[in-house]
Amino acid sequence: MTPLDADELEGHRRELRVHCYRLLGSYTDAEDLVQETFLRAWTKRDTFEGRSTLRAWLYRIATNACLDWLDGKARRVLPHHRAGPSDPSVGFAPRTDVPWLQPFPDQELVAPAESGPEAVAVRRETIELAFLAALQFLPARQRAALVLRDVHGWPASDVAAALELSVPAVNSALQRARATLRENLPQRRADWRAATEPTLAEKQLLTRYLDAVHRGDVDAVAALLADDVRTTMPPWPVWFRGRENVRRALASSWDPALEGYVGEFVVRPVGANRQPAVASWTRRPGDPGFRPFAISVLEVRDGFVTEMTAFHDPALFPAFGLPAEISPADR
Repeated sequence: MTPLDADELEGHRRELRVHCYRLLGSYTDAEDLVQETFLRAWTKRDTFEGRSTLRAWLYRIATNACLDWLDGKARRVLPHHRAGPSDPSVGFAPRTDVPWLQPFPDQELVAPAESGPEAVAVRRETIELAFLAALQFLPARQRAALVLRDVHGWPASDVAAALELSVPAVNSALQRARATLRENLPQRRADWRAATEPTLAEKQLLTRYLDAVHRGDVDAVAALLADDVRTTMPPWPVWFRGRENVRRALASSWDPALEGYVGEFVVRPVGANRQPAVASWTRRPGDPGFRPFAISVLEVRDGFVTEMTAFHDPALFPAFGLPAEISPADR
């Protein structure tokens, strides 16, 4: 029997959280499942005999904890998975009963002092929102098999042992999973870069975007968008396709003369899913400070924003290390 201690378990927290996030599509649930993994591991510590690495043993526990959690639950989605494009002139109420996909803070992807053979760099293409959204189309066990085999590079025999399946069953599940994934990934998937940071061009575009939002300049924002841009705003079950429709939607909420005015903006760059991202706070007339509005994750291609997902969930701000309020003096 190989002894375990709490510090050994804690050293794997970040990579286990990323693993659970891929399977669940939820940062919040991933944190809960890491705690469940540690609880199961500590309870079963007498059964760990060192025949595999501690890391592999923990991944096996985490995977099965996630599968138990997913049993009977609806997959996490974005608004464009539920219905066709929305009319910018029609209002909708938010849907808190829908399990929406969540973003993942870049600061939680890599520990500051990670080194050694167990330090795993998170490849950009396996954490981007489009990949996470496509994974959610897979049945839970296929999703787990694909992540363990294609993302982590486990041999099929190890995947089979982790999922308590035969190797032929794992290979069959992988074949179906890969086909489904290809159907639900963007056509430009083959062009994605393996870089782990936004490119210089993306950072420059993000600077222009921040300035335009800060000034509330709808036309300047629209100039940064691709002709066929898609925007979504969970938990609002709406999404818009095309630059002009997005411009109309923004104009209806950024104009102080209109009823839907959201207020002045404060914006800050953040890291989410290895993509350019923006945190925004708003202050309506009479409010003392700026309150959390959204964390917007951008996809940039050929010098334009091709997709923008604005997560309107103040509960996400602490996970990104962001304040719950900004005073006008700090704007």
